Amino acid sequence: MPYSFRFRLIPTILTVALCALGITLGQWQTSRALEKEVIASAMIARASLAPLTAQELSASSADLAFRRASVSGEFVAAWPLYLDNRPLHGVAGFYVMMPFKVAGSDRHILVARGWQPRNPNIRTQMPMLKTPAGAIQLDGVVRVGIDKVMQLGQATAFTPGAITQNMTAQGVAQQSGLKMFDFVLEQTSASVDGLQRDWPLPSAGADKHRAYAFQWYALSLMAAIFFVVTGFRRGKNR
Repeated sequence: MPYSFRFRLIPTILTVALCALGITLGQWQTSRALEKEVIASAMIARASLAPLTAQELSASSADLAFRRASVSGEFVAAWPLYLDNRPLHGVAGFYVMMPFKVAGSDRHILVARGWQPRNPNIRTQMPMLKTPAGAIQLDGVVRVGIDKVMQLGQATAFTPGAITQNMTAQGVAQQSGLKMFDFVLEQTSASVDGLQRDWPLPSAGADKHRAYAFQWYALSLMAAIFFVVTGFRRGKNR
């Protein structure tokens, strides 16, 4: 008995659309995995380099991301800022951000000082923030920016003590009047301030993206197989 395939327009359109969606999302997840692997390679290569000084940070026009830096100066304690929706090990919390005035300069660095948990009863109530007084030596890792989260509602203005979803150094500079470098420094040096500095690696998750890509490609393949099998069954029944 010869096999025949029965073509129907609507199932064909749906199958093509589903395959196109799966392939597109699979390619996007694959590209994200490649980005994470490039970041991981850059972090390994730059971790072995000597820490940059404030003078080198000012003079360099190269890509400074993931370079270690060591600068002296003092925190602008009157300008604490809090990045919301930053969980750590499954616990809701904030990143504590604060400008750091570089010694012998009128420029500031936006420093991610550390992480603190959210008050489970009163979300906006922050514990007393301990800030080192006077000049200190600060060690950290340069980041071109803090990872963004989905913006919920209207963006909050940058004012002392503000809680916001996302933040950039230049945004803080515009609203504070402070002259800022255009990067963020993740603090790694120890400080008796009660903050945690177990920073998540931006390179983490490449395997997860590849797993997601496999699922989307598999969905496309299953849709195509289902279309072909059901088409031959309809032809046989006809």
